[in-house]
Amino acid sequence: MSTTELLKGAAELFPDEVVTQAHVRHLDLPFNAGRFALITLDNGFDHTKPTTFGPASLANLNTAIDQVEKEASAGEIVGVGITGKPFIFAVGADLKGVELLKEHKDALAIGKGGHEVFKRLAGIAVPTFAYYNGAAMGGGVEVGLHCQYRTVSAALPAFSLPEVFLGLVPGWGGCTLLPNLIGAEKAVSVIIENSLNQNKQLKGAQVYELGIADALFEGADFLEQSLLWTASVLKGEIVIERPAIDRGEAWDQAVAKGRFVADSKVHGAAPAAYRALDIIEAAKNGDLQQGYDAEDQALADLIMGGELRSGIYAFNLVQKRGKRPAGAPDKNLARPVTKVGVVGAGLMASQLALLFLRRLEVPVVLTDIDQERVDKGVGYVHAEIEKLLGKGRINQDKANRLKALVTGVLDKAEGFSDADFIIEAVFEEIGVKQQVFAEVEAVAPAHAILATNTSSLSVSEMASKLKNPERVVGFHFFNPVAILPLLEIVRGEQTDDASLATAFAVAKKLKKTAVLVKDAPAFVVNRILTRFMGEIQNVIDEGTPVAVAEKAVEPLGLPMSPLVLLELVGPAIGLHVSETLNRAFPDRFTVSPNLAAVVKAGKRGFYVYDSGKPELDPEVAALLKQGDVVLSEEQVRDRVLDAVAQEIGLMLDEGVVAEAQDIDLCLITGAGWPFHLGGITPYLDREGVSERVNGKKFLAPGLASVPA
Repeated sequence: MSTTELLKGAAELFPDEVVTQAHVRHLDLPFNAGRFALITLDNGFDHTKPTTFGPASLANLNTAIDQVEKEASAGEIVGVGITGKPFIFAVGADLKGVELLKEHKDALAIGKGGHEVFKRLAGIAVPTFAYYNGAAMGGGVEVGLHCQYRTVSAALPAFSLPEVFLGLVPGWGGCTLLPNLIGAEKAVSVIIENSLNQNKQLKGAQVYELGIADALFEGADFLEQSLLWTASVLKGEIVIERPAIDRGEAWDQAVAKGRFVADSKVHGAAPAAYRALDIIEAAKNGDLQQGYDAEDQALADLIMGGELRSGIYAFNLVQKRGKRPAGAPDKNLARPVTKVGVVGAGLMASQLALLFLRRLEVPVVLTDIDQERVDKGVGYVHAEIEKLLGKGRINQDKANRLKALVTGVLDKAEGFSDADFIIEAVFEEIGVKQQVFAEVEAVAPAHAILATNTSSLSVSEMASKLKNPERVVGFHFFNPVAILPLLEIVRGEQTDDASLATAFAVAKKLKKTAVLVKDAPAFVVNRILTRFMGEIQNVIDEGTPVAVAEKAVEPLGLPMSPLVLLELVGPAIGLHVSETLNRAFPDRFTVSPNLAAVVKAGKRGFYVYDSGKPELDPEVAALLKQGDVVLSEEQVRDRVLDAVAQEIGLMLDEGVVAEAQDIDLCLITGAGWPFHLGGITPYLDREGVSERVNGKKFLAPGLASVPA
């Protein structure tokens, strides 16, 4: 089948593609170097809708190559260049089209189609050049790898092969060409490590340093400088010499290192990284066509697998649902926030003060019970601003302005009389919270929002003794506040729409992913994690060795093991949340006597790190009182997953969130739950746990799975 027929068939499956045009224009190069054809990729929209490659877009590029190929053969041009619209080169395959594919043969056609078109760039009778003028990802990077020469803009903000992060492989030449260009070690770093490191992006200068680009030019006159350089290359005045590639032991070591990285990040739970490494390993012999065929096969297999569908589902949750929260009231009801009050000046309160200050740039005032604490809180914020200044993230002017906006006072009346939004971050005890809100209500303006950062207590109960309970809202952040994007916004029984709308508007300015949550014990993330951890602790208490219980959940590919997570949260907080949930749901949530003993002994966790690796603390081991029921890893995993599936089913029945998608969004953005699993519900559906426990799947067919 010809490339044209292949792409035509694929285009029929994807009628809503945002089509990229490939415009050809001719120009005379400087220094009388000759007539040159420049292809510009452009979808007709501004930079907020980046250029992508669907079947019709590839067909357009194919047609442009037809034209320049003829011109090159006829001696009418001396070279061909390819570049993008302002700020965007191209960001790869159009994933909306990939989601629609139902057949392995159609998935195979997408891989072959890309290869057939891009490969032609290497076969043109004159030298070819890629000018990476703006963001380049996936297929955008790969189209340039098929050219002979590449330049990159110093202003380029994002360059990556992110496929492994989503559950694919760089399948249009990336796995084969990149190691053959820059060596296996650097290629593994770009394709595997960066992808699995939260999809880390490269800047223009790094692209040049890695040897992916042959020249680096400033953004302001990037194309002009690239064309001057091109003329010099074509005239032989500049000769590009690339270092020889080590195809011996260094190649094998790079692949082995990649496997180690993949194991440590996904524990074998996701196939994409391993498929990519197999192709890189085979690319050692330099046989490009063999590599392309392997890429086609891997691409088709992965497109028809659950991991990619889950990756796309997770991507859509974060990019789309996360930006338009389900159930949020009309944003026009939100009131302006021109001053923020923070009750408490401990570490959490100080982190919140810094975040509000940086994002809202309005006065922020901290209060606490004594001057020393207040001074410490303000001091923390000032020190963090100094760090930003030291790293060049802000200038001196901005640093001075931010420091001037943050103050601390002992008297709430003095601090809060003109505040529009007041958040408390004091001790997690209902009586303490009620007292704080009563004191704040007495001095705050009538319109001020009273927000609580509680992680597990009832927002409605907290508001119950106030004159205006309708302005109380849960505003639950996750630690570390600066890094984790999730914000659980909790609607109390009396919370009104205006207060809720204001909370969502503030969340948006804070650049947080806000999810509307019903006022139910421990909300979403802490409830699920506590049930998850509770089951791990139950099996340990019953007699399963700690190491077996920990290893049992490795296939979930979580960022850290359950007991390391407990250490991060703090055993005392973990115990407190489990006690709160045990009071609410005593039949499902237990309070581990062993955890209580660890907290009582003042231990900060179960492990010591004397050897650099976590090992069970002998003092903790001496505290543990275990039964004699020893489970296998598989039995532990079944018990844990069954418990989680049951809890999510109950939460959805209770209406804690609008849909299962919100549970996944919360776990991905608030607990670092693996992106490639799509959160938790697609995984439970795929593994058959949802049906075993609840009699049905959480998600409809085609959501995080291949359409029926």
